[in-house]
Amino acid sequence: MVLKVASNQGRIRIDAYLVSRLPHISRSRIKQLITDGLVTVDSEPVKPSRKISPGESITLHLQPKPQPSYEPENIPLDIIYEDRHLAVINKPAGMVVHPGHGNFTGTLMNALLGHNRSLMELGEDFRAGIVHRLDKDTTGLLVTAKDEYTLSELGRQFSSHTIERKYTALVWGHPKKRSGVIEGNLGRSNRDRRLFTVKAEGKPALTSYSIIEYFEVFSLLEIILGTGRTHQIRVHFSHIGHPVFGDPTYGGRNARFGGLTPSQRLICAEYLQIMKRQALHAKTLGFFHPVRKEFMRFDSELPEDMRELLEKLR
Repeated sequence: MVLKVASNQGRIRIDAYLVSRLPHISRSRIKQLITDGLVTVDSEPVKPSRKISPGESITLHLQPKPQPSYEPENIPLDIIYEDRHLAVINKPAGMVVHPGHGNFTGTLMNALLGHNRSLMELGEDFRAGIVHRLDKDTTGLLVTAKDEYTLSELGRQFSSHTIERKYTALVWGHPKKRSGVIEGNLGRSNRDRRLFTVKAEGKPALTSYSIIEYFEVFSLLEIILGTGRTHQIRVHFSHIGHPVFGDPTYGGRNARFGGLTPSQRLICAEYLQIMKRQALHAKTLGFFHPVRKEFMRFDSELPEDMRELLEKLR
């Protein structure tokens, strides 16, 4: 691909110029092309900071992408909204977002590829337009992109923390305040690298909450993410002594039993039979549509298991 710099074009960095001229190619891919020496001016590789001049010819040596090994699968999707550029999906419990570590089929990625095979060509990391993720047993809303520009712009919004994300969760016990903020850097556990913990050398993480309803030994919360770290909500609430009910990884299936009466323990054991996963749902998702240039907000109902549990609690 060859681009001719217009005679009235100002002198700007070549990476910024290419991003403005090629909206269908993500910023990260353009950066990688330059780093790999696949962007040349007069047959010479350039650096991202190199300033362009009017009349120059810029050549991008685009190489065919290797085909990913992930297979499209005919898996039904609960699509809340869809247009030419993106889709909003309501993910069920038990569905892994990305293939890997024993989950190479039945994932959201396989389902998206089955829904739209052209997504195989989207993005340099073969994520089928997936911008963010939810844990396997967390339900709720996800946005996915259908073109490079939308993928890049949604990714930028997540990186700058301008996406609106509200969760509903049932946690053990009653937090001291009706609303509050949990701050605690998150990093991988030294004991088990699959898990995360609050640690000084971790990445900054911010979680806000407000209590919707109190129950005898539980609290129903609305949670707003200030950052989007892996397992953030589950780790933060476990850290303050109020793990998400039903969470098998961070103390949500038995941590509170020690302080309960025998009758309360029996009732809670019954509740755990209803809630076989963490009681956590990504309820609301809001973002600025990269193409339509308007803010969009989507809301979803609580899944059946959480509704059944709340009916019993009430």
